[in-house]
Amino acid sequence: MSRLLKYMVTCLVVGGVGFAADRQWAAPPAAQSTSAPAPVPVVTDNVRKLDVPIVMKGVGTVNALNVATIRSQVTGYLQSTSFQEGQTVKRGDVLAQIDPRIYQARLEQAQAQLAKDAALLENQKTNLGRSEPLLKNGFATDQQVAGQRAMILQTESAMKGDQAAIDYAQSELDFATLRAPFDGVTGIRRVDIGNIINPGDVNGIVVLTQVQPISVLFTLPTSDIAAVQAALNRGPVTATVYDQTGDTKLDEGTLRLINNQADPKSGTVQLKAVFPNAQRQLWAGSFVNAEVTTSVEKGALTIPTNALQLNDKGSFVYVVGPDYTVATRMVKVGQRTRGVALVADGLKEGETVVVQGQYRLKPGTLVASSPPDQVPNTSTASAGMLP
Repeated sequence: MSRLLKYMVTCLVVGGVGFAADRQWAAPPAAQSTSAPAPVPVVTDNVRKLDVPIVMKGVGTVNALNVATIRSQVTGYLQSTSFQEGQTVKRGDVLAQIDPRIYQARLEQAQAQLAKDAALLENQKTNLGRSEPLLKNGFATDQQVAGQRAMILQTESAMKGDQAAIDYAQSELDFATLRAPFDGVTGIRRVDIGNIINPGDVNGIVVLTQVQPISVLFTLPTSDIAAVQAALNRGPVTATVYDQTGDTKLDEGTLRLINNQADPKSGTVQLKAVFPNAQRQLWAGSFVNAEVTTSVEKGALTIPTNALQLNDKGSFVYVVGPDYTVATRMVKVGQRTRGVALVADGLKEGETVVVQGQYRLKPGTLVASSPPDQVPNTSTASAGMLP
């Protein structure tokens, strides 16, 4: 009985081992999930060497070179105006006319008095001419001749007064015609025809503003003034103005001067630049962004400003390696102007940096190029595609 039991156990063990071996041989190997993540679409550009203008930036206000409130210098009835509101006028153009009749009459009165005194002087000189020979022959006295000479001097003095009265009356008559003192644009008319105007009128008849050329007053930190002064010493310095957004160029002109003192409260210095304003895009009183070019750095390393990112250590960029994975690189930036950043340290010419799509990146991320319109980032840097 024991021998039979051992035989049965042995058969069971051998059968189980064979069944397990058959199952192991027939079962397929388990599939392993080892697929790599998809590349992140980005837009890239290369580090380039360019000649970069070094500019100083400031905020300023447009100011007219000349502004005049056209007021009357005499009192009178406003007879007519010769301008349209907003009209461009030239120096010497007639703007308004005051009734000149009173001032014309005063001029004629002064001229008549001069003519009267001139006739009197002629008569006195004739009498003196007759008396002087008589004095030599003893038929006239010294007192008589001296008196005639004194009367002549008195009349000559009176004639000088008459001439001064004529000049004064002529000036008043001229003041009755109001003329433009310089080329400019008229504003809103402040007095209607038919009103009595006088020199005490605060508002005047119209405000005339010179807009071509026009000036811009702006400020720069005192730390920038040395570079600006050095540029002025070398020759004319170019100044450029942009609108309040800093994107639209309005005009280009010349730096005129640096103010002779700094503001100790703000640590800034005021500068003045003059612009031709040929397109009349600059208007007095408006705020603008001003830039002054002090020098040009030859062969400077540059990248689009969109490539720059910030962390707690400063500015960095994502650099794309030969295997199309990115790595962070800390950079030192000299200036940022018109979408171009000047790199002082951290990059080399020809390296590739990410300019759009950085928000999905981290060191080691695999990237692939993509057109700008397919990248969620809305920045508009010029892109160079990865091969």
